[in-house]
This record gives sequence, structure tokens and C-alpha cells, in this order.
Amino acid sequence: MNRPVLGRGVRLVYDNTRQTHVVLHPEGVLVPNGTAVSVLELCDGDTTVPQIAHALGTKYAGVREGDVAAVLGRLAENGVVRWI
Repeated sequence: MNRPVLGRGVRLVYDNTRQTHVVLHPEGVLVPNGTAVSVLELCDGDTTVPQIAHALGTKYAGVREGDVAAVLGRLAENGVVRWI
């Protein structure tokens, strides 16, 4: 149960008006920061937290698995991601 996936009814889309990604979910709209977007793009239900951290580590310096887990924890609290 360490594979995150977007929650039911949740979509990550690019908003041309705001020129940023937004998360559309049943409770409203969330404007995630760039870090959260990078994490959310990898939440496919197949990729584990360590794999997400590794993938981000190939693009960005200093990525730690604990930080990725913390971001996902906050997103899970808001119903944006769920664990499978």
C-alpha cells in the first residue's frame, strides 16, 4: 500500500488562463506548487514512493524519499491522492 494514485474524480490539468497546473477535485480546485506537480505526474498507481523519489532525483538535486512521502501525505489528507 505504498503506490499513490489520483483520488476518485481528481484530475491534474494545465490551466492556460492561469498558466499553471491545477488539480480539479470534488471539493474544488487546488493550485499545487511545482514540486507537487512533479510528484502528482508520477502518481499512476504502479509507481511506488521510492520509485517516485528516484525518478525525481534524476531531474532535481537533493530529492529525499521522506520529503516525497510528506508531500503525498498532505495530498492524501486533501483527498487528492489515495493509496493502493
